[in-house]
Amino acid sequence: MSTTTAETPADAIERPPAPAPGKARGRERTGLAATLASHGVLTVAGLIALFPIAWLVFLSLGPDKDDYLHPGRIWSKMTFDNYSYVLQHTNFFDWLKSSMIVALGTTVIGVLIAATTGYAVSRMRFPAYRKFMWVLLVTQMFPVAVLMVPMYQILSDLQLIDTYFGLILVYCSTAVPYCAWLLKGYFDTIPFEIDEAGRVDGLSPFGTFARLILPLAKPGLAVAAFYSFITAFGEVAFATTFLLDDQKYTLAVGLQSFVSEHDAQRNLMAATAVLIAIPVSAFFYLVQKNLVTGLTAGGTKG
Repeated sequence: MSTTTAETPADAIERPPAPAPGKARGRERTGLAATLASHGVLTVAGLIALFPIAWLVFLSLGPDKDDYLHPGRIWSKMTFDNYSYVLQHTNFFDWLKSSMIVALGTTVIGVLIAATTGYAVSRMRFPAYRKFMWVLLVTQMFPVAVLMVPMYQILSDLQLIDTYFGLILVYCSTAVPYCAWLLKGYFDTIPFEIDEAGRVDGLSPFGTFARLILPLAKPGLAVAAFYSFITAFGEVAFATTFLLDDQKYTLAVGLQSFVSEHDAQRNLMAATAVLIAIPVSAFFYLVQKNLVTGLTAGGTKG
């Protein structure tokens, strides 16, 4: 016994017509072509981005300082002697210690100041708060050469020349304005009702900020921390001017010791540059989960 279901006129009207076989195959070909094209473009872009790094690593394996002029000869005499020399016969570990002290100090102090500043501007409406944010933005427009002399004079008066703390303060003057703008935009994405709930529970404004807002702002804080770390870790001009003791040189300044007036040991410079990239890569790995979210959220609000 078989049963049949009658199709009502309404079902016939609502059911979309089946696409023609030729059109369906055309869409599949177009989608496949677009996918292959996008993957091809991304592959080429990735190779372009990786090429300078691979080239630097390759040059660091050449034993002679002039191997960069004839890179084809490196294949037959690759060696890790450059790395051994840098690690054993230079002040590399002193430079690394100085760089980590300055970079981490800048990250902690800079993010703390930027977070409180960005939160205050995002939540509070005090007189001239918009002008205050524009002043922070304007400070980014001054070149390093203009700031060098007044900063040196200020640090000299405070007896902070040739100290880690003085250099940290200098880097914070660069990192804090940008990070404050970034975090202000991220705090704007957090509902204001969370602050009100904190006040209802009896929290102070700082308690609300520390216990409720900061845990929700981890992606934005990760971006600010990464920017502050990179700003301090790879900077050369300020570190060269404000650090006088060669035992306190950062890695970026120590790298210049391989260049003299009449000579340049480029093989050692390449090996040192590869070693310098390791701490930055490790820090990036720690915060990379939150970088994309923090960058997009902080860049679309404000």
